[in-house]
Amino acid sequence: MKGLELSERYFNEYGRPVLESEFGDLLPFLACGLAGAGSECLGYDDEISRDHDFEPGFCIFIPGEDVVSRRSAFLLERAYARLPNEFMGFKRSRLSPAGGSRLGVIRTMDFYRLHAGMTGGEMDLYSWFSVPSQALREAVSGKVFFDNYGEFTRIREMLKEMPQDVRLKKLAGHLFLMNQSGQYNYPRLIKRGDKAAAQLAAGEFVKSAMEAVFLMNREYMPYYKWSFRALRDLDVMGDIGDTLYTILTGSNDGDDAEEKYLLMEKICSLTGEALTDMGLTRADCSDMQKHAFSVNDMIRDADIRNLGILYGV
Repeated sequence: MKGLELSERYFNEYGRPVLESEFGDLLPFLACGLAGAGSECLGYDDEISRDHDFEPGFCIFIPGEDVVSRRSAFLLERAYARLPNEFMGFKRSRLSPAGGSRLGVIRTMDFYRLHAGMTGGEMDLYSWFSVPSQALREAVSGKVFFDNYGEFTRIREMLKEMPQDVRLKKLAGHLFLMNQSGQYNYPRLIKRGDKAAAQLAAGEFVKSAMEAVFLMNREYMPYYKWSFRALRDLDVMGDIGDTLYTILTGSNDGDDAEEKYLLMEKICSLTGEALTDMGLTRADCSDMQKHAFSVNDMIRDADIRNLGILYGV
């Protein structure tokens, strides 16, 4: 059983009845679901995931103290703590009295402050650049079971839509890094016989290529250990995982190094074709540096467009 399904079943069997019977006055201000960090929120959990942070439980998201008082929050916390400690063979973890749990009663803005650095219900344009893609993925992950107040879902939906100028700036930066690490530095390091640095360059190429592909798909790349898994779900270039795997794991000797370089060029060529098909570049080549500056030229906000090409990464 997946963690998200376990959470929703536990909520429907125990959480919802308690909220409806004991907190009818608060229901209009509550949202419940499972979101945030953890493979279960991405739907990627398996049996190995069950060695930590796998349990029946859910989040109760509440607005600020001007709407839901500290006293009401405390009563909700006590009610959550009284829920059964075991469900479908899985045991709940004890909630820390100091807080910090990923489950239980959470102020909506505390959740979004943790994952997106937000201090209010909106994000200004430049704040988007300071939040890592994995954090944004966590902020919009999981499932909302219900949201009567609407605040949690409104912010969630806003965060799913990265502003186009921000997206283009980030994309341009990663295209530039693809050129620098794979098309330029990798073959030079091989010629020097610096295999360790060449492998680092290959890793940088793979990471930037994946970031670029996620951006082209208007998705946030998750925490690195789930990036290859998430790549398979993408519509645009979601089938390049095996090629990237070879680049990342192949040796840097002789013919193998030459094959890795050719595979990098193949990825760059496919990326250029995809960018052209999407109308994101005017460059007609496989040189990622030229595509990077072409993408950057499409940014409407002059101040953002004129920032350094790597500002978004």
